[in-house]
Amino acid sequence: MKLGAQLYTVREFTQNEKDFAETIKKIADIGYTTVQVSAIGPIPPKVVADILASNGVSCVITHTNQLRIKDDTDAVIEEHNILGADYIGIGMMPGEYCGSLDGVKRFVADYTQASEKINAAGKKLMYHNHALEFEKFDGKLVMDYIAECPHIGFTLDTYWVQAGGADPAAWLTKMSGRVPVIHLKDMSWRDGSFKMSEVMEGNLNWEAIFDACAYSGVKWAFVEQDDAFVGDPFACLELSYKNLERVLRR
Repeated sequence: MKLGAQLYTVREFTQNEKDFAETIKKIADIGYTTVQVSAIGPIPPKVVADILASNGVSCVITHTNQLRIKDDTDAVIEEHNILGADYIGIGMMPGEYCGSLDGVKRFVADYTQASEKINAAGKKLMYHNHALEFEKFDGKLVMDYIAECPHIGFTLDTYWVQAGGADPAAWLTKMSGRVPVIHLKDMSWRDGSFKMSEVMEGNLNWEAIFDACAYSGVKWAFVEQDDAFVGDPFACLELSYKNLERVLRR
């Protein structure tokens, strides 16, 4: 399992070419050799690819605008060819589909064609969960409805699985073979509420999660922290990296 950095963590520092280049250098200096391109500014894919390559960093996966994935699939595939990324990520189900069984079924129907085209191009459409996918309709979780689409893979997010009242390790095991990519973030209780934390600085059961990753065939683990409640986001990425390197490289 290789470690990467989810650029959503440092999104405020990736909105133009200059800042993006400086950010990638900082991430490479921490030790990361791959990133998930997400929430960056309007920088052409070729420029992004060149900046990554000049720092010895690859792009494995993105989060891409959901409507573009559905309505402009061919162009999205070509952009990922330029980036060298095999995984095209949906960061979240668009709001129009959320909150009802009908909406979830429409989401699956609307994205099936795109997932088939992406699969035929040798890539994989990846769905990233939050907590809302653990709501039940007719006794079945939203995650299970989405999983009925055979060409959709999952970027399982450890924090959001836990926030949805589920067990990250159990879901990794359940989705074995369909989770080539995972998001690692921890959960802690601070100041009267749950907070995202650096990996292994909170309360998630990391031993069970790592065992489940090995069982399930996870290839890429991306550190993500949506909000840096303590310290700056680069420091968060660095602490998570050091903690993970210490455990995973033993």
